[in-house]
Amino acid sequence: MHIDKQILDKANEWLTPTFDSKTKEEIEKMMTSSPKELEDSFYKNLEFGTGGMRGIMGVGTNRINKYTLGKNTQGLSNYLKKVFAGEALKVAIAYDCRHNSNTLAKVVADVFSANGIQVYLFSDLRPTPELSFAVRHLKCHAGIVLTASHNPPEYNGYKVYWQDGGQLVPPQDSEIIEIIENLQYSDILFEANDSLIEYIDEEIDVAFWNSTIENASFNTPQSAKDALKIVYTSLHGTSIKSIPSVLDLAGYKNVNIVPEQAVPDGNFPTVKSPNPEEPEALTMALALADKIDADIVVGTDPDSDRLGVAVRDLEGNLKLLNGNQTMVIMTAFLLEQWKRADKITGNEFIGSTIVSTPMMLDLASAYGVECKVGLTGFKWIAKFIKDFPKQQFIGGGEESFGYMVGDAVRDKDAVAAILLVCEIATQAKAAGSSLFKELINLSLDYGFYKEHLISITKKGIEGANEIKKMMVDLREHPLKEINGQRVVCIEDYQSSKALDVMSNATYEITIPKSNVLIYYLEDGTKICARPSGTEPKIKFYFSVHTELPSVDDYNATELILDQKITNIIAEMQLT
Repeated sequence: MHIDKQILDKANEWLTPTFDSKTKEEIEKMMTSSPKELEDSFYKNLEFGTGGMRGIMGVGTNRINKYTLGKNTQGLSNYLKKVFAGEALKVAIAYDCRHNSNTLAKVVADVFSANGIQVYLFSDLRPTPELSFAVRHLKCHAGIVLTASHNPPEYNGYKVYWQDGGQLVPPQDSEIIEIIENLQYSDILFEANDSLIEYIDEEIDVAFWNSTIENASFNTPQSAKDALKIVYTSLHGTSIKSIPSVLDLAGYKNVNIVPEQAVPDGNFPTVKSPNPEEPEALTMALALADKIDADIVVGTDPDSDRLGVAVRDLEGNLKLLNGNQTMVIMTAFLLEQWKRADKITGNEFIGSTIVSTPMMLDLASAYGVECKVGLTGFKWIAKFIKDFPKQQFIGGGEESFGYMVGDAVRDKDAVAAILLVCEIATQAKAAGSSLFKELINLSLDYGFYKEHLISITKKGIEGANEIKKMMVDLREHPLKEINGQRVVCIEDYQSSKALDVMSNATYEITIPKSNVLIYYLEDGTKICARPSGTEPKIKFYFSVHTELPSVDDYNATELILDQKITNIIAEMQLT
């Protein structure tokens, strides 16, 4: 196989004395026996996406390793010194259960300390939301968490948080990237100043747990809590360090942990994917719940920012909720609590994203608050909190099984979200209802919304080109009709233009540019295409809705909406 000269040049740079002998040995081996692997390891540099930087661990510029992360950290160190000139700089670092996360976290800590920056490094794995909390609690200038979220075991990642506790957003992200790209690997300072590295653990844990309980508890009677039977799984991840303690401190004593998945393990041996978005991931938890007749199942991804929820449906069977359903249930509950406490003044807001359910807009309107809608990723919701300090943030979520309660944590937070969803389920059960019935009531009030997501994986250079072509085709040859419904509007977030197809008028989109395309049909159907910013995937999001005449019509109406989505997918040839 012919190897491109640019790739060879980049690989040869990694054979210089700047790099250690093990790295050089692996590259030489790839050059002789695995040219395809060499190409994939060096054909590009890892980039920051919607959830930071994620990639396969290994040697090369397109891999997660001590040099790519060291270069990021050196660039971030230089940027912090420039932006906060003269200040005593502080950063916090956390990591998850993945292979090499603890050693890579120490590399990152070493580089910061070598640059004269005070480091607070968690002594063991911790949930991502706790890192966001710690940044503000410790008054740090930035934070790092080593995690690849729900990606397969061979992945790891590097998420950067700013002093507000939210992830990097413009203009900081592009400014830091520019500094990183102008660095040489020989510029990285790897020699640690151990006097600047302080290990943190229980004190921050307790502060985080207490903050979570303060934000996500709502005067639920202890007798009602005692009546709720919960099954919980950490899917081998970090939430085992927080969620059992938080639920216990909040008064939930009937929590049944899936034992086979309770031990942190970067191989995730009991699941194909440690992602609560995937129904298979909660199979063991559902089996335990049926065995003990539990009311609710909750589970988290490895870094504990996403949550999966299953509840009993009208027939008493466990039913997995999607991220949009849990989002509207939690948001409606929070809004109602704020209304009852007479805290809604018209100066509050909830947060959502362009690919999430439109029901969030309906909820905001009904309660007289604003719904701010941003790009995919919680960094944009956190940015709203920072950009609008005079408005109060109530809660917000996105379809990818993430939610944020209040502003103590500025990222999706499965710890607080699970406590909140248990509060809702408990109060509903005590009132003779259920969490599922509360969802149906929302559908009666606001219409029955049903959403669905398809992720198409396309790996490597060829896959990246296929994804690019799919987006080009959707832009240059736009669909005019889908499933018998005319396309009435097309929003292109890459060009910041929207086209009203009926009038042929265009208008500006004020949300920041992103490679996202949304089709709206005349019956209100919404179809979104978006290449993932952190994985080799293109994602298609579908939202359909109709009126729900009565509770008795729920199952039949759901079947109609499911069939509608199936027809759209088939017509767009996405299966």
